[in-house]
Amino acid sequence: MSRTMVETAPSPMRSADRAGRFGLFEFGLYAITVFAWSTSWIALKVQLGVVAPEVSLVWRFSLSALFMWVWVIVARLPWRFPPMVHLRFVALGALIFSTNFALFYYGGQELASGLLSVVFSLASIFNLILGALLFRTRIEGRVLVGGVLGFAGVALMFWPIIHGADFNGRAALGLGYCVAGTLSFCLGNMVSGANQRVGIPVLSANAWGMVYGTILLAITAAAKGETFMIEPTARYLGSLAWLSFVSSGLAFWAYLTLLGRIGASRAGYTTVMFPVFALMISTAFEGYQWSLAAILGLGFVLAGNLFVLRRGA
Repeated sequence: MSRTMVETAPSPMRSADRAGRFGLFEFGLYAITVFAWSTSWIALKVQLGVVAPEVSLVWRFSLSALFMWVWVIVARLPWRFPPMVHLRFVALGALIFSTNFALFYYGGQELASGLLSVVFSLASIFNLILGALLFRTRIEGRVLVGGVLGFAGVALMFWPIIHGADFNGRAALGLGYCVAGTLSFCLGNMVSGANQRVGIPVLSANAWGMVYGTILLAITAAAKGETFMIEPTARYLGSLAWLSFVSSGLAFWAYLTLLGRIGASRAGYTTVMFPVFALMISTAFEGYQWSLAAILGLGFVLAGNLFVLRRGA
């Protein structure tokens, strides 16, 4: 690895899982991630219907990759890597920048957007388990308690949706898509964390990962005989721009940088927080009705957040 790569990447010893650090910069990364992903669910639903999921994702990540490559060039980050490192980028693209999203697009065709958020919030728990299995990361008691509180809170907030869902075969298939998509996302987290530990800059890895993910999506769409079209409406084009530049480009830089600085278990907790803000957006734009269970759930999520983010003794 070059000297530039080593200096650019965060030291693993700075991880808050080891050092307990959660400063102003980490808080900023956390806030950007939660905001960007909180707004992504409405935009995702707008994408469904006319254009095939894989094709929408080809357009989305083509724009995101262009945005990311401009960032890499302007910041003068390294972009040439050995062939073996490109295998890491292929894995990142396959797990995070293609499979994860495609599975959730298909799940969104069968399930309500609120339920998608609930399933994706499992990432906080999956990250804990995968980190312990793959990297022998110690699961701190307070982090585990916080994750359980957060997930229980989200489940309470969405209980009316879950309880009222018609779980026929198609709904069960949609749920399976979302669980598989969440697992794919978390496995990608492990790849990104491993990349950062050997000094590969987040932006460089994301730029290459998006390229490989886009190629994989294009091959899949072509193999399925999908038409490479764009829905010529303001809603579709607006959602495409937002998902490409904010929910993909900016959010993934913030999230994966946060992952490298504070560890997968605590960075993954953003996936528990953003459904809360997604509900607030739904209240403003879709007329979501708050129930007692939802209010109690919000309290659980906020309490869990404090458990996870506060430095232990």
